[in-house]
Amino acid sequence: MAELGVGTKDLVEKPATIASLREGIASGVISAVELAEQYYARIAAHNPLLNVYLSLTKEQALEQAAKVDAAAVKGEILGPLAGIPIGVKDVLTMQGAPSTAGSAILKGYEPPYDATSVAKLKAAGAVLLGKINCDEFAMGSSNENSAYGPVRNPVDTERVPGGSSGGSAAAVAANLAVATLGTDTGGSIRQPASFCGVVGVLPTYGRVSRYGLIAFASSLDRVGPFAGNVRDAAEVLQVIAGQDPKDATSSARPVPDYIGETEKDLDKLRIGVPEEYFGEGLDPEVRAAVESGIDSLRKAGCEIKKISLKHTQYAIPVYYLIATAEASANLARFDGVRYGHRSAKATNLASMYRLSREEGFGPEVKRRILLGTYALSAGYYDAYYKKAQQVRRILAEEFLTAFGEVDAIVTPTAPTAAFKLGEKTDDPLAMYLADIYTVTASLAGICGVTVPCGATSAGLPVGMQVLGAHFQESTAFRVARAVEAANAI
Repeated sequence: MAELGVGTKDLVEKPATIASLREGIASGVISAVELAEQYYARIAAHNPLLNVYLSLTKEQALEQAAKVDAAAVKGEILGPLAGIPIGVKDVLTMQGAPSTAGSAILKGYEPPYDATSVAKLKAAGAVLLGKINCDEFAMGSSNENSAYGPVRNPVDTERVPGGSSGGSAAAVAANLAVATLGTDTGGSIRQPASFCGVVGVLPTYGRVSRYGLIAFASSLDRVGPFAGNVRDAAEVLQVIAGQDPKDATSSARPVPDYIGETEKDLDKLRIGVPEEYFGEGLDPEVRAAVESGIDSLRKAGCEIKKISLKHTQYAIPVYYLIATAEASANLARFDGVRYGHRSAKATNLASMYRLSREEGFGPEVKRRILLGTYALSAGYYDAYYKKAQQVRRILAEEFLTAFGEVDAIVTPTAPTAAFKLGEKTDDPLAMYLADIYTVTASLAGICGVTVPCGATSAGLPVGMQVLGAHFQESTAFRVARAVEAANAI
């Protein structure tokens, strides 16, 4: 088997595809154990700089890989992800591994169960390499809010990988995993995918179970994959999608053949381009790359239609009211009583609550808890939280109307390419605006795929966001695949 290599010159090489690796493992040309060992060698070489992995599960991974190799020797039918090295964002529980959510308040916590998405990966034969760094409790747009240090973008290590799933995006970009799981509440899969030059998927709300996901905002949180190409992302989503009796919000709607759908041609699909996403604040080089991607869709036979999503300007304030309100409720459980950090300085129950949370939570988490608690407080609930929910409904209905006219919507994923570490840490509003093009889809519950569509003059990746209607991931994959094919030429 060809060496994966551990030199810095191949730091951002794209990994082999899931299909080619699985075929090699099934035929005996590739050993799943050797493949896992080589990925651990890469992690050992590059993780000290990139800070992608917070913990490794090497013993479990090699045990799983050995089972895959034994099954291959016997000629048994292998699972769809048999032997494929995959990393898991640290907000998803995984038995036998710490699940810290990037927070000091959960340092050392090991859950006794797997998240449903993690359990499905294991059942499909995946080799789970370890837990991946992220913004604390998935709150951030740069992966600088982790209690365990920032993740660096493997394309340019002086820049952020995006957030909150920056570690999951960086792992794929640096070939420290073939694919990874991330979560997206307001753009936390799509924006890092754009910054790191990989594919990231936001499934429809309810398409993938949230059981075992350490909650940030329960009406917005979603689990989705990162991969080096659209087909691989579709293969991982195929595995983790579906109804789960442990999650009442998961949908009973059948899961289509994403992989087959991805290979279909575009059949003169109608592609909507909303003018509100191409205005002030959009970097000219990002705009040029996205417009080039749109032109490639036109050449592929799509009908490009200008549309308007006129309430987009309200998405950021609506999101940061609803998300923080839900966060203030969800994070109340971290109080030093049942699990997680308990202050050694506490002298009574009240001081235990106060000091445990003061010591355990980072600045961004505290900021969002305060914002959310204020929005839910007596006298302000109607003016802020209730009003935000009403505008959220308007945003969702606006998308429904748009999808009556077009099959998919394409936009920039982020207004800029990856910015430098520390550039926005002192300006929370500027950081929040990094999600200006992604929060609308989160609020509406629709699906989306970010796919690379070019690069800036400095070589920084630019991603195009392809949005689909509810449960139309197949359409989003088809459009994203056409952009990917055009960009590869």
